[in-house]
Formats: sequence, C-alpha cells, structure tokens
Amino acid sequence: MTRKEVDSPDVITFPMSEEDGISFELIELLFFAYRDFVADPDTMLASLSYGRAHHRVLHFVNRRPGITVASLLDILAITKQSLARVLKQLIEDGFITQQQGDSDRRQRMLYPTVKGRELALEISKCQARRIEEALQTLPAETKQASKAFLYAMIEPQGRPIVRSLNHGLEALNVIEPASSSRRK
Repeated sequence: MTRKEVDSPDVITFPMSEEDGISFELIELLFFAYRDFVADPDTMLASLSYGRAHHRVLHFVNRRPGITVASLLDILAITKQSLARVLKQLIEDGFITQQQGDSDRRQRMLYPTVKGRELALEISKCQARRIEEALQTLPAETKQASKAFLYAMIEPQGRPIVRSLNHGLEALNVIEPASSSRRK
C-alpha cells in the first residue's frame, strides 16, 4: 500500500510500517501468541464467571501456598481494591482459603484448596501443552533461548520475583542492562 494524500491533514490512510523505524513482526507475534495462549484459560474461567485476574491469583497462590496478600499485590502490581474483589470471589467459591499469620495476626496468608489446585493445574496443563507443541517445532536449544528472551522482556525490578518462583532461571545468560529505557 502506498501513502496517499487526503483532503484532511488529520486523516492517515496508510498503515504503520518498518518505514516508521519499528519492526512490527515481533510485536504482532507477541499479540497473537498471547491471545491464543490465554484463549483456553479464558474459556474455562468464563464458565465460572471468572476472568484473567482470577487466573493470576489462582496461579500465584498455587505456586506459593501461604503467600501473603502484600506479596501477592507486589507480584500482580494491582491495587488492593482490585485484588479484594477477586479474592473474595475465589474464597467464597472455595478455591482459596485465607488464614491469619502465625507471628503477625494482621497478616493474611493465602492457600489453595484442593478445588483451587485442580483448577489451576487444569488451566496450566492446557497452556503448557501449547508451549511444548510450539517448542517441538523448533531446534532443541530454542527452549533456553525462548526463556532468555521472555526473561529479558521483564522489567529489571520485576526479575527477582520471577527468579524466586523459577530457580532454573539463574542459569540463563541474560545481559542485565545498566539502566532500562522502558516506560519513559
């Protein structure tokens, strides 16, 4: 498609392209990969009238049973109000339970129930299957390179949380930038 002149200077009739100095291939691959990666979980969760926020809470409570509400807020980077609504539903529906902390009774510790573990595993299995099927189409060494790429996409200040969940990431050869130019 070529750039065309139009009557109004505010109307653009040509698409963004590499001529704008941006390679859109990876951006669009990430958009479409993410869309398909979350499609099956979205369908499963919709049958329960749940959404992606429920999925994230279920996932991290199952990955870290006994996680505090404060730690979960740090991981999810959402407001207390947003978490409260989702958590209330998951607790009322029997997927998560909440207990007071042993040393600090104000602390709220979150644990999955059997029902919550089963749902989290069902969702994770369909996502793991999609990842494994994609990796099988690529050379064997691609798995480490894929992990390194995704890890490098995470803001440096968020990487310690990711490493604490996934100890195998320590072996990745990712060059840590001196300072991030993202989100400026």
